[in-house]
Amino acid sequence: MLETLDIEPVGAARRAVIWLHGLGADGYDFEPLVRDWGLTEQLAARFVLPHAPRRPVTVNGGMVMRAWYDIYDLNFRSGEDREGIESAHQHLLDLIAREQARGIASEHIVVAGFSQGGAVALHTALRFGQPLAGVLALSSYLPLADRLTQQCRADPDGLVIRMDHGDSDPVVPFRLAEQSCALIQAQGYRVEFHRYAMQHGLCPDQLPSLRDWLVKRLGS
Repeated sequence: MLETLDIEPVGAARRAVIWLHGLGADGYDFEPLVRDWGLTEQLAARFVLPHAPRRPVTVNGGMVMRAWYDIYDLNFRSGEDREGIESAHQHLLDLIAREQARGIASEHIVVAGFSQGGAVALHTALRFGQPLAGVLALSSYLPLADRLTQQCRADPDGLVIRMDHGDSDPVVPFRLAEQSCALIQAQGYRVEFHRYAMQHGLCPDQLPSLRDWLVKRLGS
């Protein structure tokens, strides 16, 4: 099991958000935002912020950093790290199973992520055969898209997907996010897609909408 930063409510947690960070960051990246939102108490929700394993990353000259999988180049012309993506997928499944073992039903769990973490969240949610409260992918894309048709198991009528992306993102191009959205929709899933005037990150106009979305998905 991965090392995680868990932000707990005062009483028993009845809901959970598993939030995966981006390349080179760690679970502490989104801790200030989560604490500022105050949703742990409002929703009786546990926020699980895992730390990705450390590994060499090709696109960064082989530098060792926290990464969910290797990235060969930003245009993906050299292929994808299929083994690494599947390993990250299993890590997320293990985290979901841990929340279920702690008494939280899958339909009360949101999986979320930023950039590479959002890619893992999308990949896993579409292949997860049990209901989820929702999946949130920020500044991200769909990895291993060529396998989606054969592997997707989530109920298209039950899975709620939100994707947010900056229209001037220099890391994950906006067109790649649009293509990912279209591929998911082609499988019968509905995607709530939000375009923001920003680069690779979050912007102030986005934050209230994200908080409201989590409240809607997890209930009051």
